[in-house]
Amino acid sequence: MVIETLKLSCLFILVFIVMRLLGKTLLSQWTAYDLVTIIFLSYAALGAVKVKSFYHAIICILSIGILYMILSRLSLCGRLTSIIIGEPTILIKHGKIIEKNLKKLRYSLTELLSTVRAFGFPDIQDIEYAILEPNGKISVIPKNNLRPLTPKDLNIDCQYIGLPITLIAEGKIEKDNLALIDKSEEWLINELNLNGYHDLQNIFYAYIKDDINSLTVFPYQ
Repeated sequence: MVIETLKLSCLFILVFIVMRLLGKTLLSQWTAYDLVTIIFLSYAALGAVKVKSFYHAIICILSIGILYMILSRLSLCGRLTSIIIGEPTILIKHGKIIEKNLKKLRYSLTELLSTVRAFGFPDIQDIEYAILEPNGKISVIPKNNLRPLTPKDLNIDCQYIGLPITLIAEGKIEKDNLALIDKSEEWLINELNLNGYHDLQNIFYAYIKDDINSLTVFPYQ
C-alpha cells in the first residue's frame, strides 16, 4: 500500500510538471494543480470500481487530496508561486505585440487578435497591455484616451445606490441574508403582505438594497 501511494504521488507530480510545460492556454480557468487533481481524482474514483480493494481506492483519493492541499499551501510562498501557479505574461505592450512571448507560449497571432477583438479592440495600437494570466485568461488594458469615462473623470459626486441582497429565491427564504441585514422572517412576511403577496410559492425572486428597507418582488409569471 505504501509503494502504491508513493507511485501515485510520483505520477501526480509528473503529470503536474507536464501540464505546466504545456502552457497556460491549456488550463483555461484552472491552475495546473487544479487540473491534475481532477484527473487523478477521476482515476482514483474509477479505481474504486476496478480494483479489488475499496480501501486502496480510498487511500488513493486521500493521498491526492493531501497532495493538493500541500501544493495549495506551497503556492502561497513567494518563491514557489511562480513555479506552481505561473506568472502573467505580457503579449501586447504599448500597442506592440511581443512576438517572443507568443512563441514561448505557443500562442498564435490569430488567437490573440480574436481575443482582443472580443474585448472591443480591433486595432492592437489601441491597447496599452494585453496580459496572459496564469489561469489562461487574457486581461486587456486599453490606452488612457480609450478608457470609458467615469463620474470621477467628470468630477461628478455619486451617491451609493445600495447592494441588492436576495431575500427570496424560487419561493425559498434566504435566512443567512436576512440575518445579514438584521431582519426576521416575520418582518419579511409582513413586508410581503403589505405588497400584496401572501404565498411564498408565488414569489420567484425578492431582494432589498442594503441602504434602504424597500422590498422589490418578482412573482412567477
